[in-house]
Amino acid sequence: MVLIHGLWLSGFILVFLARRLRRLGFSVHLFSYPSVRADLRVNAARLARFLDTLDADIVHLVGHSLGGILIRALFHYYPPHKPGRIVTLGTPHGGSQVAKHLRQYAFWRWAMGKGMTNLLDGLPQGWPLPTREIGAISGNRSIGFGRILYRPLVSPNDGLVSVEESSLAGARDYIVLPASHTGMLFSRAVARQVNAFLKTGHFDR
Repeated sequence: MVLIHGLWLSGFILVFLARRLRRLGFSVHLFSYPSVRADLRVNAARLARFLDTLDADIVHLVGHSLGGILIRALFHYYPPHKPGRIVTLGTPHGGSQVAKHLRQYAFWRWAMGKGMTNLLDGLPQGWPLPTREIGAISGNRSIGFGRILYRPLVSPNDGLVSVEESSLAGARDYIVLPASHTGMLFSRAVARQVNAFLKTGHFDR
């Protein structure tokens, strides 16, 4: 399994989730990429090269926030050949109200970087879904700086991304959990549901 972080973060933030998933029997690898400096296509190429180094017959991919969009970029530009399932965590598949609001300001346009520019320009919405079983997880614990930066954020939300934005039409399964956007990475419930989907193709209800 490969865990992929979101905007402004690094693989280090995924250590707690990785630890829980290793205890559930997975071999877990962390992928870090320059989420601000490089666009989705460049980072997808980096991810493709990283996956080529893994000695495994099956490779599952789990992406948090922008990391889920990067997985979709991977399948659009450099589709991998090894089978595996995909789980996205709080990924703004439908765009981001908060980011769209912040884009009005030069500082935030610079801070969000090229990957978010691709997302806000609607690039991923023209891509077909990856030819893999996909599970999407949304959070509904509205705690996060998104609530401060953009008070009209539609409810329910995870404090940064609304449940509507993080749902994905065509996903094999979808579930909403009591977790905030960043809190997903530290949630036992999220780890259990990732485990369930990767092993069975369905979330555990």
